[in-house]
Amino acid sequence: MNQFSRTELLLGPEGMKKIKDSKILIFGVGGVGGYVVEALSRCGVGHLDLVDSDEVALSNINRQIIATLDTLDQPKVEVFKSRIKTISPDTVVGAYKVFYTEGNNGFDFSQYDYVVDAIDTVSAKLDIIVKCIEAGTPIISAMGCGNKLDPTKLVVTDIYKTEMDPLAKVMRKELRARGVKKLKVVASTEKPIKPAPDQGRVPGSTSFVPSAAGLIIASQVIQDIVNK
Repeated sequence: MNQFSRTELLLGPEGMKKIKDSKILIFGVGGVGGYVVEALSRCGVGHLDLVDSDEVALSNINRQIIATLDTLDQPKVEVFKSRIKTISPDTVVGAYKVFYTEGNNGFDFSQYDYVVDAIDTVSAKLDIIVKCIEAGTPIISAMGCGNKLDPTKLVVTDIYKTEMDPLAKVMRKELRARGVKKLKVVASTEKPIKPAPDQGRVPGSTSFVPSAAGLIIASQVIQDIVNK
């Protein structure tokens, strides 16, 4: 028996081998991406490359799994690298403290079995998506989880079937202009809630919507890898 035995009861030895042999690239390890990383590491994924330029901030504590008073000001990718080693010591972890920008990256998308896009910057999301399509690498993209309260309104769908999501609306337009015909996403069908007027443009957030989105994404990645 090992730490993944209960997962193996569902996925079987062959499925667990596929997971162990997989290499996954995750962009953004915050409220959504952090729970993707957590779940994938607890499934025994063999190689995880994490990309995020941020340090843990006080405002992250309400929703990010690695954010505590003890990890403040530490690079998120490094905190996760240490955490994963306490969960799955055999997992190879690449920690990249970089801000991904269009045309400025050193990632070979063709070497990955799956890519997770959990970042907020539209130009970077678009670049990652297009590069994955060109490389033939499966990708799943997170849409907006800010200003949402109901995790049961999250769905796995195609980008062109999304609604009630301001980020998805922009992405649909830009992806259509780039000739992208489909994209698997996790999005909320809940109408966004307007935050308090004195909060400016900072979206409100909870501990339960971004985390639920991250876990849904992880489930899709694992199922796709096992079933391919």
